[in-house]
Amino acid sequence: MANGRLFLIPSPLGEYAPEQVIPAPVLEKLRGIRRYVVEETRTVRRYLSAAGLKGHIGGLEFRELNEHTAPEEVESLLDMFSENGEPVDVGLISEAGLPAVADPGAQLVALCHQHGIQVVPLVGPSSLMLALMASGLNGQSFAFVGYLPAKTDERRKAIRGIEKRSAQFRQTEIFIETPYRNDSLMSDLLATLQPGTKLCIAADITLDGETIITRTVKGWRTSPVSIGKRPCVFLILAK
Repeated sequence: MANGRLFLIPSPLGEYAPEQVIPAPVLEKLRGIRRYVVEETRTVRRYLSAAGLKGHIGGLEFRELNEHTAPEEVESLLDMFSENGEPVDVGLISEAGLPAVADPGAQLVALCHQHGIQVVPLVGPSSLMLALMASGLNGQSFAFVGYLPAKTDERRKAIRGIEKRSAQFRQTEIFIETPYRNDSLMSDLLATLQPGTKLCIAADITLDGETIITRTVKGWRTSPVSIGKRPCVFLILAK
C-alpha cells in the first residue's frame, strides 16, 4: 500500500501575519494539504485561517500530538498517510517555529523513517538559529541542551556543567525555558556563571518587542533586566 509524505511545516514565532515570516512556496504547499498532525488544534486553525484557508478549515482533518500523547496513539497516526489504497500527504505543525525541534512531533518523524515514509522539511523561522546568528557567540561549534531543570539547586548544577563544557570545547551552549520561569532562570545564571562568561538573551525574536543582547555576566550583573513572560532563547560562551 502506497503512503503519502510527511511535510514539516514551520509556523510564525508569535501572532504575526504568516506571509511576513513564512516563505510563499511553504504557504502554497500547506494550502494543498488536508490532513494535519498538530500540537494544539486551536492554534493551528488560526494559523491556517490567516495563511489563506479561511472558510475551508472545516474540511481539514486534525490529530493532536503533544506531551500527553501515549505511544500507541502516535503509532495510530500512520493510518493518516493513505486512504483506500491511495497515498495522502500529511502536514506536521508545532506551536511555534520548526516542528520536531524541542517538540513532541519528533516522535512522528522517527516513526515515519521506521516505516519508509518520506519526510520533507520546509523552510521557516528557527528561534534557536536566529538567536545564534544574532548573538555574536561561536557559530562554528554549538549545542542545544533544551530545557534546564526547574528546581533551583538542580538548575544551578546544570548551569555549572554546561559552562564547564562551553569552556572546554569553546562551544556556545543554547537553552530555553518556559516563559514564566525566564526571570528565575536569569537570576540563577547571574548567580552561578563566571563573570567573564558571555550571556545572550534573545526574546520575542521576529516580533515587535524583539530583544537580543549579549554581555558578559559581569555586565549583566551591573545592568540586569527583566525578561518577563516572553519566548526567550538563552546562550552562553565561557572563556
